[in-house]
Amino acid sequence: MAEPDPSDPLETQAGKVQEAQDSDSDTEGGAAGGEEEMDFLRNLFSQTLGLGSKKERLLDELTLEGVARYMQSERCRKVICLVGAGISTSAGIPDFRSPTTGLYANLEKYHLPYPEAIFEIGYFKKHPEPFFALTKELYPGQFKPTICHYFIRLLKEKGQLLRCYTQNIDTLERVAGLEPEDLVEAHGTFHTSHCVNAVCRQEYGLSWMKEKIFSEEIPKCEKCQSVVKPDIIFFGENLPARFFSCMQSDFIKADLLIIMGTSLQVQPFASLIGKASLSTPRLLINKEKTGQTDPFLGMMMGLGGGMDFDSKKAYRDVAWLGDCDQGCLALADLLGWKKDLEDLVRREHASIDAQSGSGTPNPNPTSPRKSPLPAKDGDKTTGKEGPQ
Repeated sequence: MAEPDPSDPLETQAGKVQEAQDSDSDTEGGAAGGEEEMDFLRNLFSQTLGLGSKKERLLDELTLEGVARYMQSERCRKVICLVGAGISTSAGIPDFRSPTTGLYANLEKYHLPYPEAIFEIGYFKKHPEPFFALTKELYPGQFKPTICHYFIRLLKEKGQLLRCYTQNIDTLERVAGLEPEDLVEAHGTFHTSHCVNAVCRQEYGLSWMKEKIFSEEIPKCEKCQSVVKPDIIFFGENLPARFFSCMQSDFIKADLLIIMGTSLQVQPFASLIGKASLSTPRLLINKEKTGQTDPFLGMMMGLGGGMDFDSKKAYRDVAWLGDCDQGCLALADLLGWKKDLEDLVRREHASIDAQSGSGTPNPNPTSPRKSPLPAKDGDKTTGKEGPQ
């Protein structure tokens, strides 16, 4: 029988029920065991469906100003950031799904059967050449972190960052100064690589992989000659165990979620917005509104309710629409952190340039610009474009 998939809520729940049943068989008296099982099921359904959870409104208004005031209060001590490719686009790294500039829209030269094949493990094992050709173009280390990355670093320095969950594989969170314990790299990392041979699984470091890629060699294992793949998660592979272990402990502690630069279309990452308590405020900084899934469908699938920015029942979700860097600058300005953020970006970019000896800026520089004026109240929650 196949092992339960930890990313499948139904299989996880079924496993817990079975564990409860197995435990009951070892106790004296079926009534006591049955009561324990009923308690477990009541708690399970309460957590999944949000039954019995109190929806307390913690924001005095559903605006960026309201979020800033909350962040300055004693109620907000632990912030979780959920980030995607949109926080790296100003560094020159394309996102995946933008119609003309996204990665999937510009893969014709690799003659793939369909764009997503370049990140499918089955296709990679047979045809690794397109992936490594693309990797050479986008290799980590050629780009500098953005204002958005350094805003997350600043959250850490201010003592408010609980964890950053990232879908990105560009390692720019690490370059920006976040430590491994600060991060959950949900879709893996280029930091290490492994042989794809299940019997071998020899590990290789970043410098070894970089040398192979830039010499235009297909990286082959020195032990068994199988292909070596960076430890990024392809379609068809399981997410890292750290994703699930941190998810279980982090979100019950979270006082605020800040979601930036993600379409929230890929599961199980997208389900994270529903893991915090029903009172936890959620700020979206993105070019468009995302995460507005059907609440009933979300609850039935164990994915939590979607974001609600516009209905009369909205009480905790705020959308700031526009460029992620500009959104972070606007929030930093409201928090009184603007100068800290600008100084941090200048100092770190200068250090990176000095180490590389090139002094070459990002293709789309993220050097601090004039901080945008906060949008009018109506613009922050009605879906109008924020400052560009």
